[in-house]
Amino acid sequence: MIDIVETLRQILEHGSRADQKLAQIVLDDMAFASRASINELASRAEVSEPTVTRFCRALHFDGIREFKFHLAQALAVGAPYLTGAPSHPDERSNFDLVCDGAISAVERLRANLDQSLFVTAAQRLSTAAQVFAYGTGGSSSIAAMETQHRLFRLGLPVTAYIDGEMQRMTASVTGRQTVILAFSISGHARSVVEAVQIARSYGAYTVAFTAPDSALAKVSDTTIGFRIPEEPNLYKPSPTRYALLAMIDLLALETANAIGPIVLERLRRIKQSLNRLKVNDPSLPIGD
Repeated sequence: MIDIVETLRQILEHGSRADQKLAQIVLDDMAFASRASINELASRAEVSEPTVTRFCRALHFDGIREFKFHLAQALAVGAPYLTGAPSHPDERSNFDLVCDGAISAVERLRANLDQSLFVTAAQRLSTAAQVFAYGTGGSSSIAAMETQHRLFRLGLPVTAYIDGEMQRMTASVTGRQTVILAFSISGHARSVVEAVQIARSYGAYTVAFTAPDSALAKVSDTTIGFRIPEEPNLYKPSPTRYALLAMIDLLALETANAIGPIVLERLRRIKQSLNRLKVNDPSLPIGD
């Protein structure tokens, strides 16, 4: 896989004079370069058409057509990151931006989530022999690990896996007493989708926290669908993380209710075991 933008930048710094001219022309106006004919590109760079062909082959493309195809792909994916502008103008402070994003994400969940799905999932979790939480990448991997942190204290045998091969391997040893909690914002994380398919084929009950109508949603027993719009400020972290944390908290609460009073004894033991490590303040949360 070639990062064509970075390769062009390397040519601009270390390539021949003709290649440097072509790289500069392309980087200055990628939209033009992705549509231009070989003649138009050669004319703007003031080089010959054979030079353009050699330039494309130096980038490991067969010719101008393949070069333009990959350039257009890079432009479609990375255009917002190539302008040098971090965001649209916004009069709010950075702190307000972060807080507003978090509040908006949680409020969007409140308005759209089907809470009965959490009750159903919690009932299955309360009697599960093993629970696996799957997530890959940034926010989804954090969600998987946070799920482990929330559920183990309820006495559940839960483990988070963020490595794709481990997801597949653990899915292969599941059964009817296994519950899989799968997280993917896009719903197209291949390792998670395939692990859920494998686990479900062995009878595991699978719950997906993902985009509605996504690949992951289609292969899961239960889908808790959500979609949080991204914001134009590219420097600002995605507020979707807050939505994921809110859903995990709701799932943990419903699961504690489903398990019943025995949860309190498990929490008491954790609190007791930690008491010697820090100040004795009952108002503090369990764990630091």
